[in-house]
Amino acid sequence: MVGITSYGVHIPRYRMDRKIIFQQMGWFNMGNAAIARGEKAVANHDEDANTMAHAAAQECMGTRECRELDGLYMASMSFPYANRQNAVVVSSALGSRSDIRTADFTGAVKSGTTAMISALDAIAAGSAGSIMVCAADCRFAKPGSAQEITFGDGAAAVLLGKEKVVAAFKGSFSVSHDFMDSRRLANERFDRVWEDRWIRDEGYMKIIPEAALGIARKYQMQIGEFEKIVIACPNEGALKGLAKVVGARPDQIQGNFVDQIGDTGVAMPLLMMVAAIEESKPGDKILVLSYGYGSDALCFEVTEEMEKKKHERKGMKAHLAAKEALTLYTKYQAFRDLVPFDIGIRGESISPTAMTVLNRQGSTVSALVGVKCKACGTPQFPSHTVCVNPACGAVGQMEPYRFSHRTGKVVYFAADHLAFSWDPPLGYVLIDFPEGGRLWLELTDHNLDQIQIGTPVEMTFRRKYSDPYRGHIVYYWKAKPVKQNLAARGDGHD
Repeated sequence: MVGITSYGVHIPRYRMDRKIIFQQMGWFNMGNAAIARGEKAVANHDEDANTMAHAAAQECMGTRECRELDGLYMASMSFPYANRQNAVVVSSALGSRSDIRTADFTGAVKSGTTAMISALDAIAAGSAGSIMVCAADCRFAKPGSAQEITFGDGAAAVLLGKEKVVAAFKGSFSVSHDFMDSRRLANERFDRVWEDRWIRDEGYMKIIPEAALGIARKYQMQIGEFEKIVIACPNEGALKGLAKVVGARPDQIQGNFVDQIGDTGVAMPLLMMVAAIEESKPGDKILVLSYGYGSDALCFEVTEEMEKKKHERKGMKAHLAAKEALTLYTKYQAFRDLVPFDIGIRGESISPTAMTVLNRQGSTVSALVGVKCKACGTPQFPSHTVCVNPACGAVGQMEPYRFSHRTGKVVYFAADHLAFSWDPPLGYVLIDFPEGGRLWLELTDHNLDQIQIGTPVEMTFRRKYSDPYRGHIVYYWKAKPVKQNLAARGDGHD
């Protein structure tokens, strides 16, 4: 039985009330007043599609060993790199093997479901045992546009395989149309969109029903059989109309989270699908309908295994609740690099990254891999050939040890108000891990006044810095307070 064996999501900590954007830019386009409600998720300055995909994939893997993966497919319309495979950046950060299949999927906001179908076909054919599919978007829009208000950031990841399947794959049906509602040339940063009513009537209302009714005919199913129907349509008016066209009841339609996090592009159908799976019971059927230059329709049936997995991860509700308000429009602009800022000589000073050195460091940088002494069991970072434990001192007895999914505690912290940061002040922490090992890392997604000795922190894969002059992004690891996640779970931790 082929299907989804695990899943994970990532929603950025920052959320911005859409009224803030309208208050600043409404003078330019008063027509946006009707859509300036709810809030949108905003990626932090050190987040992008790759880091968000990794966060979702990390949650998806849980305690599983990432070296078990046979492939990783990455889907996005906002890839940081045009000529460097983004999927391999994510797979390397997960600590995956080198002999796996990686691929980037892009060109349409339905790329996430297209990647899923490709992975499911490969597994069914026996060419792979398990493939991770990540869908993430960090969306850019012109200031003053409707898209600036409606677009949001987020990521979802699903692990596909044949063992311990939580949602069995029952089939798919796809249609393709060169319907140019949104387009962007290779040298452009922002999408160009056509008139909303035309997109609704000729795009959503015709293309999505073609896929929905097509899969029903192909597998001789009735729309009423599905407990939940995921329709990746950010337009609420069109969404209601689509339910009637395909013959679905209102209670069958899965919420699209546009009012909470915005239109998340490639990530939207997978985020909605995860939410639908979490709310389902064994035997429920779920129909997933994506959109963008066509539509993919996928059918899943939830299994008994789902009951065992519900409490292994935070879930969509907890991710939605773990947030902090971003109240400054200018800060949002800084994160998006929408206007030039005077970053000073400290910000302008960027040492060139030696690709040869970066390559030699390998998994030390990409996956935060240190070593563990076979003789005494002491973990240490960075890697050494001699054990640092004074009571041991063994030589040549080291084995790889990954710190990236470990939780540590703060033993020292500092705030630097002079060093350059897009989200000042720049915070640093010295972390001790219960098993052993000590790291000095930057803080992210934090309020420094809430950091104290003993605060639990987890590792998160982020942008260290971007070097626009040499066309390079340096990714590394930062520390993030765990208490935000624990509070969202409601388990009583401080």
